[in-house]
Amino acid sequence: MRRQDQAAADRVDASEVAKFEAMADEWWDPHGTFRPLHQLQPCRLDYVADQIAAEFGRDRRASRPFDGLRLLDIGCGGGLVSEPMARLGASVTGIDPGDGNIPVARLHAERSGLDIDYRVATAEALVAAQESFDVVLALEVVEHAPDPGAFIAACGALLRPGGLLLVSTINRNPKAWALAIFAAERVLRWLPQGTHDYAKLVTPEELRGHVEAAGLDMADRRGIVFDPLRRTWRLHATDLSVNYITTSTKPLA
Repeated sequence: MRRQDQAAADRVDASEVAKFEAMADEWWDPHGTFRPLHQLQPCRLDYVADQIAAEFGRDRRASRPFDGLRLLDIGCGGGLVSEPMARLGASVTGIDPGDGNIPVARLHAERSGLDIDYRVATAEALVAAQESFDVVLALEVVEHAPDPGAFIAACGALLRPGGLLLVSTINRNPKAWALAIFAAERVLRWLPQGTHDYAKLVTPEELRGHVEAAGLDMADRRGIVFDPLRRTWRLHATDLSVNYITTSTKPLA
C-alpha cells in the first residue's frame, strides 16, 4: 500500500465502517434499519438542492437543473442521496469506505437507470488523486470520522474555487444525547444501539472551526427538528440543539 493510501486508511475508523456494512442490504428498505434516513430525506434533500441552486444560479423547476455540476457524495452508503442528485442532472461520484455498501448502491442505480460513479474510497484518497468537485456532500458522516478536522480539510481540498460543502451531523450536548442516542437507539429503536458515539459528536462551533481552518466560509446553518405529531422533519432557523446542517463555500481564487 502506498504511503498516502495507508495514511488515508488510518483516518477511517474500521469499527464505524463495519457497522454500516453489516446493514448494507437494508439501505433501500424505508421500514428497515435506515428508516430514520428515509424519513429525514425530504427535508435534507430540499435544503441541499436549494443551496446548490442558489449558489450556482440554477432553476429547480428545470428537469435537470444541476447539469454540468460535478458532485461528490462522501459516505454514500446505499446511494440514498446520490440517486436524487443524479436525477437532478449532477455528475455524481459516490464514495464509501465500506466495500459491502458500494455493490448495493451500484445495483440499485443500475436498476433505476442511473449512471453514478460509485467507488470504495475515502476523501483523502481522492485528494491524493487530485480530483475536484463543484459540490461535496458529507451528510451524517463527520460524527463517524476519527479526526473531524482532517476530514473537513480533505473535503475542502476536494472543492473547486466557488464550490459548496454541505455537512449535516448531530450536536454534542445532553439534549442531543437524550434524543439522538438514548431515545433513538435504546428506546424507539430507530437505529441499532451503538450507531453513534457521544464523544465523537461535533458541536456547531467546533464544525465552524474546522471549516474555517480548511479555508472555507460557513455561509448558512439550520437546525433539523423532528415533529413527533406529524412524524416529519423540518428545518429550523435557530434550533441547532440536536440535528443540524451547514453550507460552506470555497472562496474564488
